[in-house]
Amino acid sequence: MHIAWIGKKSPACGNVTYSREITNALLDRGYQVSFLHFAQEALDEAGDKSIDFEKQPMPLECQEVSLPFLYKSQVYTIPTLRSSKVLTESLRNLKPDLVHASLTLSPLDFVLPEICQELQVPLVATFHPPFSHKHRNLSSGTQHFMYQLYAPSLAHYDAVIIFSQAQRDLLMRLGVPEAKLVVIPNGVDTDKYSPGPSTFKAELQTERIVVYQGRISIEKNVESLLKAWRQIQMPVHAKLVIVGDGPLLNVHMATYSSDQNVLWLGAIADEHRRIEILRSADVFVLPSFVEGLSLSLLEAMSCGVACLATDAGADGEVLADGAGIVLNPQRVRGELRTLLPILAEHPEMVKLLGQKGRQRVLERYCLGRNLDQLEKFYAQLLRHSPIAMSR
Repeated sequence: MHIAWIGKKSPACGNVTYSREITNALLDRGYQVSFLHFAQEALDEAGDKSIDFEKQPMPLECQEVSLPFLYKSQVYTIPTLRSSKVLTESLRNLKPDLVHASLTLSPLDFVLPEICQELQVPLVATFHPPFSHKHRNLSSGTQHFMYQLYAPSLAHYDAVIIFSQAQRDLLMRLGVPEAKLVVIPNGVDTDKYSPGPSTFKAELQTERIVVYQGRISIEKNVESLLKAWRQIQMPVHAKLVIVGDGPLLNVHMATYSSDQNVLWLGAIADEHRRIEILRSADVFVLPSFVEGLSLSLLEAMSCGVACLATDAGADGEVLADGAGIVLNPQRVRGELRTLLPILAEHPEMVKLLGQKGRQRVLERYCLGRNLDQLEKFYAQLLRHSPIAMSR
């Protein structure tokens, strides 16, 4: 089967990780994959714009197509006026059996159904912007508007893959037909992300490590974690390690420093290094106002780290029934002021939470098992799609 995957390769974000993990796994399972993504256009020898197949090369068996853009961020992308034509012609030439778009929050998302209908190829979307279905704030209000904006267009896709029942319920309330929605959660390579030895604590010369890993931005609510850390009396041998980049990085770094046992590591591209940090961590905290299904949270759980996360998006669902501690997004600072000292004083509780988190990932969020679901879904879609049957 030939899958044309439309997604992102940069800048680093959950969408990029999702696209990389799924397409690499599909290639490993023998699928033909073409990867279409937004990238700067190259110039040929005559100085004309051309499709760039070389930038950030994928595995040799994966063909790449670069879609031209004007602006690209972790959140959204603005394509050029030519991008729709480039996308259409590329799909016409590639002749895939199925198009799978990990939606990049760009205007192209809204014209994809029309393009694929014209080309007579089935179209699947993965829709995973963050959301909060229980607690209202500025960030959740903005994300709810995003869901309202997308819902009418999603109804025109052949199917929409989402990560949780909460997300399914939200989209159904906004008018997306139940029959179009398929819940296949995000997944982690549990062999790679696993408990194991690490020298990171020795490097820091510390005994307790609390980790946040993710974007440093308003919706991630890192400031509540930082304020709680400053206000509590943690042991002198405990350190808060912040991994990630974002618009609020410099602001927070100027206020919270190593004098308060806060260490800023910035974005870390080396996956082995990130795993080493997680394996040394005692506690992982995700204080977000809104989330989808946090891959960082799943990675920490898979490494056996005790996890605390807000009941935003699907994260509360992930940690339910003792797999971690669920925080109220409205009361994060106060709850962390209470919980972090308790966990520092009771390592047996930390160990138990880590074991339960790891077990939850093995049961529900293992990448291999979720890929099995995706394969079955592809086969079912192609068997029953009017477009596929008419080809």
